[in-house]
Amino acid sequence: MPHFTIEGSANLKGRVDFKELSEVVHKTILDSGLFEVGAVRVRVFLSEAYAIADLDDRNSFIDMSFRIGVGRTADEKKRVGEAIMAAVKNRLSALFSEPYFALSLEVREIDPVLSWKDNAMHARLRSKA
Repeated sequence: MPHFTIEGSANLKGRVDFKELSEVVHKTILDSGLFEVGAVRVRVFLSEAYAIADLDDRNSFIDMSFRIGVGRTADEKKRVGEAIMAAVKNRLSALFSEPYFALSLEVREIDPVLSWKDNAMHARLRSKA
C-alpha cells in the first residue's frame, strides 16, 4: 500500500522530467525491499496556482507525501524516507544551485481500520515471482 504523491509548482515544467522523477522514486521504493511491486503507486500533480515565500516568480517547490500501510519499524520507515529524499535530491541537484527551490517529504502510516482497497494486480504480479 505504498502510495507516493509528488506535488510541485507548475513553474517546474520544462525544468524537471516528472516521468523520470516518478520512476526514480518507484525504483527507490522497490529497492528498499519493504514493499511488493503490485502495491507501489507514484503520481505527480502540478499546481498552477500557488503562493510561495516572498512571492518571487522564480520560487518553486516539490512536496512529497508517502502513505504506507502499518507493519514497518520506525527504522525501516526512516531508512526508506532517507533513501527517497537522497535519490530525489540527487536527481534535482540543479534546482538547489539557485535560492528559489523547496523540497519536502513526509512519510505517514495509513490507519488500517479506516482504509479500504482492492487490487487485481497482485495475483498477476505475485505469480511472476
